[in-house]
Amino acid sequence: MAETLVSADPLNLYLKDARKYEYLTPAREQELAIRWRDHQDARALDALVGSHLRLVFKMAKGFQGYGLPLSDLVAEGNVGLMTAARKFDPDKGFRFATYASWWVRAAIQEYVLHNWSLVKIGTTAAQKKLFFSLRRLRARMQELESGDLSPEAVAAIATELDVPEAEVVEMNRRLGSDRSLNAALTEDGDGEWQDMLVDERSSQETLLAESEERQQRVRFLKLGLDALNDRERQILVARRLSDEPVTLEELSQRFHVSRERVRQLEVRAFEKVQKAVMAQHRALVTATTQRTM
Repeated sequence: MAETLVSADPLNLYLKDARKYEYLTPAREQELAIRWRDHQDARALDALVGSHLRLVFKMAKGFQGYGLPLSDLVAEGNVGLMTAARKFDPDKGFRFATYASWWVRAAIQEYVLHNWSLVKIGTTAAQKKLFFSLRRLRARMQELESGDLSPEAVAAIATELDVPEAEVVEMNRRLGSDRSLNAALTEDGDGEWQDMLVDERSSQETLLAESEERQQRVRFLKLGLDALNDRERQILVARRLSDEPVTLEELSQRFHVSRERVRQLEVRAFEKVQKAVMAQHRALVTATTQRTM
């Protein structure tokens, strides 16, 4: 029974399948790569990729220290392997394993960066370099205790990786264990960290008031535009209410008047709308005051 369970493990099945493929000689690898590139030979692709499944497994094991399932790391590595097979050019003269290693590592690293922490990290090349090198360098410098790095260690790591010291300090702090928002604030268990979070969203009352104010402005503007004649309305909309205002020259040609005349009409129309809106606003204030008296 135990033997059946072991053999059913996905990783054991993966390795069992990987062992079915023979290691390729340079000549055989070249032949398969050309058949796949030039003729889309699926059997050639299977032989080329299958012979490198053990490489993926070996590289994935190197990322086990981040606490993610090995099976997931292997799966992501296989995605990188397939990408490498599609892009590989056998005429360049180097082995497929050398080329594929870059794609496999990149795929696994991307997966680790997006799943290791609750907070997204490693968005720049420098941050990625820090994420995957900082632990190794800390161990080498015997900076094994959790907490801030010594100034000397920060400077040495920044120099070796060619990154700013501030990014070394920031990444070191972010590599600490994720803190649950449900964790207690004090040893007595009074309150949780999530209680300290500030909800910066507007309240429902504020949102309702802002919505009503926008609707009121639209009504006022419509009433103001109704006070204009057709030409004034077209000019004001084209000059003041369009995402890309129409030039005076274009409008002068459209209405067969000078650019100065268009400008005058625009100013007059704007003043008319202002007066109409202000009149409506005063009327609203007066009506509101009378209702509250």
